[in-house]
Amino acid sequence: MQTLGWREWGALPDLGIPALKMKVDTGARTSCLHAFRLEPFDKDGEDWLRIWLHPEQDSDREQICEARIHDQRPVTDSGGHTELRYVIKSTLRLGTFSQPIELTLTNRDTMKFRMLLGRQAMRGHFLVDPDASYLIGKPGAPS
Repeated sequence: MQTLGWREWGALPDLGIPALKMKVDTGARTSCLHAFRLEPFDKDGEDWLRIWLHPEQDSDREQICEARIHDQRPVTDSGGHTELRYVIKSTLRLGTFSQPIELTLTNRDTMKFRMLLGRQAMRGHFLVDPDASYLIGKPGAPS
């Protein structure tokens, strides 16, 4: 099993995101991705989302991607507030790990990390060292 630090670099290639800082959050069941605008649309008879996000903190650079809607479910945040969120599936690349995971979508503009990596995505694959950071390295960087 590979060890992660409390924050890591990952990639979401299905969404065209080659590198993204994420907070490893064992308190969160499902992973969460920042999205400041969502637009549902029909694609070949299926429900899809157009997703606007800022992939980097403190940057106005926008990225627009699309994904099929997997689900909608209520999610309770750490402050106890419940919000109905869209859920998509996307491949997560984290070191040698590459697998589809569920991501809920919400506005994280005021948060330090654009993505939280929840325990469902980590279960059976990773251990977490809360004293370490960026043990996996940035995607695309030489090892």
